[in-house]
Amino acid sequence: METRTKIALLTGGSRGLGKNAALKIAAKGIDVIITYQSKKQEAEDTVSEIRNLGVKAAELPLNVADAGTFDDFFKTLKSVLKSEFQAEKFDFLINNAGIGIYAPFTETTEQQFDTLVNIHLKGAYFLTQKALALLNDGAGIINVSSGLARFATPGHSAYAAMKGAMETLTKYQAQELGARGIRSNIIAPGAIETDFGAGIVRDNEQVNAAIASHTALGRAGLPDDIGGVVAFLCTEDARWINAQRIEISGGMFL
Repeated sequence: METRTKIALLTGGSRGLGKNAALKIAAKGIDVIITYQSKKQEAEDTVSEIRNLGVKAAELPLNVADAGTFDDFFKTLKSVLKSEFQAEKFDFLINNAGIGIYAPFTETTEQQFDTLVNIHLKGAYFLTQKALALLNDGAGIINVSSGLARFATPGHSAYAAMKGAMETLTKYQAQELGARGIRSNIIAPGAIETDFGAGIVRDNEQVNAAIASHTALGRAGLPDDIGGVVAFLCTEDARWINAQRIEISGGMFL
């Protein structure tokens, strides 16, 4: 009997951690759909790289901060699944899209807070809720937290609060969706050298050195340290991992 190729939908997959995860997932023989907000060319380039690994791929625009657009997004997704992948549903949802806003607790504005809520909590909450109709039974949900939800470094209170909320939500998803065989887990990267947060970890030598000094393995993280864990969670080997927070930080602030 021919085994059906599985399909992963990864938000924010055109660059950085998302791109690395998309490529690692593709290397497992899983078809990949990535979303992007505005940089269509970057997304198309990433899709080309994914296809070069021998799987099907597509890119779709999505603003995770605007839950009012989700119904239309899933209509488009349903059409793309049928036309590009000869499928009715997909198997893995990776809620990766996000931004960083750095501000002390005393100076965080309501607008900054609302932006983070809409992207990191409300967006992921309702995108996943609406995705359920197109997710196969036995599917997997992978959410993204941060080491900042475990330890406190000043300036990240709003961002970290959203991630703490996502960690709690992950447990509830696992419990309530278990009847369909759907697993929900959350990864928590440490500080990674990407363009996230204006590239501060990658480009600021002092910040990078400070992170390395607080990490057991002695350096800041790279996208390549994270993507493989996301891909692993999309495999049959991870079928009994559920409701778990998996920190991928090299041992930060132990």
